[in-house]
Amino acid sequence: MLREKEIQGISGWGMLLVLLVALVATIAMLVSAIRAESVPMIVAWVLVTPFVVLGFFGLTVVNPNQARVVQLFGEYQGTLKRQGFVWVNPLTMRRLVSLRVRNFETTKLKVNDHEGNPIEIAAVVVWRVVETAEAVFHVDDYEQFVHVQSESAVRNLATSYPYDAHQEGQMSLRVSANEINHRLREEIHERLSRAGVEVIEARISHLAYSPEIASAMLRRQQAAAIIAARQKIVEGAVGMVEHALDLLAKKQVITLDEERKATMVSNLLVVLCSDRDAQPVVNTGTLYQ
Repeated sequence: MLREKEIQGISGWGMLLVLLVALVATIAMLVSAIRAESVPMIVAWVLVTPFVVLGFFGLTVVNPNQARVVQLFGEYQGTLKRQGFVWVNPLTMRRLVSLRVRNFETTKLKVNDHEGNPIEIAAVVVWRVVETAEAVFHVDDYEQFVHVQSESAVRNLATSYPYDAHQEGQMSLRVSANEINHRLREEIHERLSRAGVEVIEARISHLAYSPEIASAMLRRQQAAAIIAARQKIVEGAVGMVEHALDLLAKKQVITLDEERKATMVSNLLVVLCSDRDAQPVVNTGTLYQ
């Protein structure tokens, strides 16, 4: 397992000055050799000049939030991270790696949730390279690796939870957004750590039922909402009726037998639980006539 090691290189401006002086010297040597018609000097010029010219290929620039991975004949030498103008061995290969924060959005994936319902899901992943040696040497193409592994993690997450919660306290893709996003980031980060990539943020950007079942699921959600609302209404109505009976008995406004209480409870529940305005009926007689 290769680990990143940082190298500094030599100041590029100093080496540029040295190389320019050497180049001027070789030109002067050539002129002197031609004037003196000296074969040894010409041979020396032919041998020295290629090395001077080759030295210029060792000059390289490292921009902010970028790095260059240096290899010599297939062997990893180190990583240039300090920004500026530097010189390294001209025979080395220097591969540019961006250290900037990047993000991408996965394609809309069509998968089945934990309950088998087909859904569409997509996510936004924010990431950056933190270990250049792993990014370059442990995977073939770290950018493609990030995309494929992120979509795989999103697919796996979608199949692990239901789209909507049908029980109190149950985690779901729609309701438990913060927890789901946190687990998505952890899973993607675990998958990408072997490529020297850090996942800064991951969140679901698109979540919906597939078109073929969207209308049916909408009716199901509406029915569940209506049932939940009715339960709240009934609970409140029962409490109001209980409070009314207790208040009447406490203030001794009227004494009701069990049959009259049952009638009163029935009438109050009808008025309080009905989804329409009540139509009162005036009783001119008594309850027993």
